[in-house]
Amino acid sequence: MLLAPAEDSEPLAEALRAGGFDELIAERVDSRDALLRVLKPDAWDVAICQDGVASLDGPAALRLIKEACPDLPVIIVSSLFGESIAAAAMKAFKADGITVQQFNEPAGGQVVFHLHMHVMPRHNGVALLPPASRKEDGKVLEENAAKLMAALK
Repeated sequence: MLLAPAEDSEPLAEALRAGGFDELIAERVDSRDALLRVLKPDAWDVAICQDGVASLDGPAALRLIKEACPDLPVIIVSSLFGESIAAAAMKAFKADGITVQQFNEPAGGQVVFHLHMHVMPRHNGVALLPPASRKEDGKVLEENAAKLMAALK
């Protein structure tokens, strides 16, 4: 198992041990160079990455891992997901409700296979489009990200 980055990874390792994974072989890394040094095909069963760490965030680690070991499963642990994101999304976008979904594999619109959750603000009477049916303009995405970040403060 590979834990990247190292910050606060021990509670996760303890939870895995408590769940019956007694023989953990872990390498904790906290930089791009350290991650690249330990990435070797067939060396790991899973990569567990903590998101929200400035030195090596989850998406950056995911890209590096998938380039070096495309078949290695990756789990990104994030403390940002939860009711605070849902509440902020409702506030930022004046939503009537929230839909939380995950889309996996090519049929779900994925190109790089990983697991993450989509928190989608919903408005009464507005239908939900199928995954990957439309790509939003980058400027709109930037504006929406700024609205969500402001609502999280």
